[in-house]
Amino acid sequence: MSEGILLVLSAPSGCGKTTIVRQVMAELPGLAFSVSHTTRQPRPGEGNGRDYHFVNQEQFKALRDQEPSGFLEWAEVHGNLYGTSRQEVEKRLATGTDVILDIDVQGAEQVRHNAQPVTVFIAPPSLAELEQRLRGRGTESPESLRIRLANAEKEMQAAPTYTYLIINDQLEQAVLALKSIIIAERCRQRRL
Repeated sequence: MSEGILLVLSAPSGCGKTTIVRQVMAELPGLAFSVSHTTRQPRPGEGNGRDYHFVNQEQFKALRDQEPSGFLEWAEVHGNLYGTSRQEVEKRLATGTDVILDIDVQGAEQVRHNAQPVTVFIAPPSLAELEQRLRGRGTESPESLRIRLANAEKEMQAAPTYTYLIINDQLEQAVLALKSIIIAERCRQRRL
């Protein structure tokens, strides 16, 4: 049995990454979503252990400092800490399952140093469209919205460092693009 593929997906907040991933996972077998740890508060409808492992600062730091390294990557984003369990990812990859990491550009850079992931950046059609999507969620304060948009501009500068770029202007096309990338990478891995 071959080892699974490590897929790193990054996108500015509000690009539709979660929606795309959920649809792809419903349509392609052999995928697992790596549930990150975070210190941020749950949004309405999010479940502990399903969307994130919600922990406090002290719990996060204890996990981060475990030896061998407790996190494959970790970062501070929008004032909150996020991290990916190295043990969880390695265990799933060893079974031949492809693992999707939904992480920011800081985390993606760390993973590139610790592994050989396939990286995918999902971008909005424009910053104006991104702002409209974020406002439509109704979960952001004016200050949070301002921070997310400023961060989005910075994050989009990292897009050229990713293996693939998907512009999410039509959801169906973005889902098809991600499925195609995964299928192509599975074929490439078999060849190797």
